[in-house]
Amino acid sequence: QVQLVESGGGLVQAGGSLRLSCAASGRTFMRYAMGWFRQAPGKEREFVAAISRSGDSTDYADSVKGRFTISRDNAANAVYLQMNSLKPEDTAVYYCAVTRRWSVDARLYDYWGQGTQVTVSS
Repeated sequence: QVQLVESGGGLVQAGGSLRLSCAASGRTFMRYAMGWFRQAPGKEREFVAAISRSGDSTDYADSVKGRFTISRDNAANAVYLQMNSLKPEDTAVYYCAVTRRWSVDARLYDYWGQGTQVTVSS
């Protein structure tokens, strides 16, 4: 089992930046691809970004391409999401998750963190 804890959320003005972190427990961290998802009030959870086990491959939702960067540090059992040029529509609870299969589908992710709130004011 993998336990995930997100941090780094907060309130920021439009155009600002935040860096989210996700700390993972367990010795099997490198066996998993990692993903970030988000859920805004009244909306379904949506894919944001994913990174392969080695970190060599990444994928992004069209809405965040060019603004967000996902990265991981396998030695530290951590994954990060650097968010730049934030927009009010980025406001949501952000979750990190792990999967044994490379996917943008939340249903294929096995373990989830509790989420961290990101609020972008206009």
